[in-house]
Amino acid sequence: MGIVLPVVFSVFAAFSNALATVLQRRAALTVPQSDSFRPGLILDLMRRPVWLFGILAVIAAGVGQAVALATGPLTLVQPLFVLELPLALLIASLMSRERLPSGLWLAVAGVVGGLGIAMVAASPEGNRTHVPLDRWVPALVVCCVAVAALAAAGLRRPAGRARAGCLGAATAICYALTAALMKAAMHILDDEGIVGFLTSWQTYAFCVTGIAALLLLEHAMQGGPLIASQPALTLGDATISLTLGILLYEEHVRAGWWLLPQLAGLALIVFGVFALARGGVGTA
Repeated sequence: MGIVLPVVFSVFAAFSNALATVLQRRAALTVPQSDSFRPGLILDLMRRPVWLFGILAVIAAGVGQAVALATGPLTLVQPLFVLELPLALLIASLMSRERLPSGLWLAVAGVVGGLGIAMVAASPEGNRTHVPLDRWVPALVVCCVAVAALAAAGLRRPAGRARAGCLGAATAICYALTAALMKAAMHILDDEGIVGFLTSWQTYAFCVTGIAALLLLEHAMQGGPLIASQPALTLGDATISLTLGILLYEEHVRAGWWLLPQLAGLALIVFGVFALARGGVGTA
């Protein structure tokens, strides 16, 4: 199917997620801060219309992501979600009717330009449709242990950078794992129809990890400044998704001298992400 369809739907999903981030951030700052993991946080947020609009944006993002994953490799689709951060900044500035300073425009250019350089140089390929269980088990175990450890470490700390960073990293792992499981479920839907989709363990697994990601994200946004949580979330999601795409789906990226422009693009992305997070993206 080429790369046009997965790229278009990935960008749509990134935009929807960016809108959701801005709306959810606004809602999360209006509820009492908790010192520990509090499932009741979602119930508090459900009383805020702005949060509900954010959830609608999350659903739209999920549909776009599902189509993108069904038609393109994980190593192509998920890194494009790095665009969520500059898009969130632009949406937040429009909502607050504030002009962006030139430094933040430079950071936006760094993220977009770096992503373009890295993706062209990497040229991700492969779209395996079936992953055997013996590959899933170690990936699931490692990811679940890492999420539990990071969440526990974050929740043991007071509100601040360490707490937000740990919870942001845990959210990133859940996002990446959700995408990997969603890709498998979408291929099952394509091959076996709705019955196969509803009876596959991958469908319910990605629902569980998606809900965990949502809950962790709300606590990460409450737990400390975005300069700590957002880079961990944005860069972590892309990195872990790239790893899962290679290990689970046997996808390929170019090596050799192509690594040089990939690293250059990555450096621009990292610079841009930290600059944007420092600028308070999504706080408007």
